[in-house]
Amino acid sequence: MEGTMPTEGTPWGATWYAATMVDVPERTALAGDIDVDVCVIGAGLAGLTAARELARRGWSVGVLEARRVAWNASGRNAGLVAPGFAERLEAIVERVGLRRAKELWALSTAGVDYVRTTIRETEMPGVEPVQGWLVVRRTDDEEEVLRLVAMLRVDFGVNAEACPTEEVREVLRTPAYYQAVHMPEAFHVHALNYALGLAGAAERAGALIYEDSPAVALDVLGVRKRIHTPNGRIRANHIVLAGGPHLGDVFPPIAGTVVPVASYIATTAPLGERLAEAIIYPGVIADTRRAGDYYRVIGGDRLMWGGRITSRLSPPRRLPALMRRHIVRVYPQLADVEIEYAWPGTMSYAVHKMPQIGELSPGVWLAGAFGGHGLNTTAMAGDLIARAIIERDDRWRLFSAYELVWAGGRIGPAAARVVYWSMQLRDVLEERLSRR
Repeated sequence: MEGTMPTEGTPWGATWYAATMVDVPERTALAGDIDVDVCVIGAGLAGLTAARELARRGWSVGVLEARRVAWNASGRNAGLVAPGFAERLEAIVERVGLRRAKELWALSTAGVDYVRTTIRETEMPGVEPVQGWLVVRRTDDEEEVLRLVAMLRVDFGVNAEACPTEEVREVLRTPAYYQAVHMPEAFHVHALNYALGLAGAAERAGALIYEDSPAVALDVLGVRKRIHTPNGRIRANHIVLAGGPHLGDVFPPIAGTVVPVASYIATTAPLGERLAEAIIYPGVIADTRRAGDYYRVIGGDRLMWGGRITSRLSPPRRLPALMRRHIVRVYPQLADVEIEYAWPGTMSYAVHKMPQIGELSPGVWLAGAFGGHGLNTTAMAGDLIARAIIERDDRWRLFSAYELVWAGGRIGPAAARVVYWSMQLRDVLEERLSRR
């Protein structure tokens, strides 16, 4: 069965998250002029974290959101909270050296701790954290898994475990997988409820959040910056640009430095006892392919499955059927699974696959390009920028090796599609060779 997707009944789309979200207040649009210390543009995870941390330290903060809080990637992602970045760890070491890579990894781990601590301290409803992350191989290479675990444990101090094939197949009942790396301290959450809880925490600290208030023009010259919306204006000493790929029109220096990339997630109908025929691991599962699958059990007996990346931002026709095929390729025993929800989400990637974090000009800060690894890195970025503004903490400069790089302009999405297709081809060839 393919199932039928619900209609787009909420600003957050036809998602399982929207169907199970906590109650949220109606926030008004900005009307008139206000003066604050800091204006944050974008009420996603990075912007909300920055707003909360600034407000907790007594600074006045106004947050402008073009639509609703967490309407895009922040409220549509798979919910994995784990250390690291979208870029591979080995590539980071190669680019910046082991010492700097350790410092970057420590920041990414601090982002994980921030999310965990915030959930606990604010007693967020409906977030439901579940421990564990299993990174599985689709090709048989025990030596590579042991090498990676040794690097994680020795060089980066990570609590990581190597799992042999037989252990993996005890909890993931498929011949598609071989060895795995287990990281028990990573966890997964209800992504939308976390973002909504973070917005509430920012407001309780004193931040003002305005929805349906897109920034349409910026004047960043001088000490007092001016941010214009259709019906109002904010004057601030600092601006934090945290609106993802949507800000290029109002701040041209960042236009063309990221490629918007779509990914897709589906959620099955309740599976009951059938789920245990395929999966009995409670944490997040992801494979090591360049364009791999990632999934987790939710709601007790549903399966949330993510995969595919493309620069085509419109969802494919028959998306539920497409996602069901991905599930069945790994777990044939779920052949007639019903897809109840299926949705796209848009991420932004820089060419180097690392976040864009820093001060672009005096008082103008950027937090973006988190790729597919955003729950920890958005927390990291928001906290780093808040500390930089208030305490002159300069740890954000650790990202100076990953500056703004032109991503191809109009041809960037087409180039990204070619890269993705080549990644898929290499994945397929490696799997076939490993099974000879």
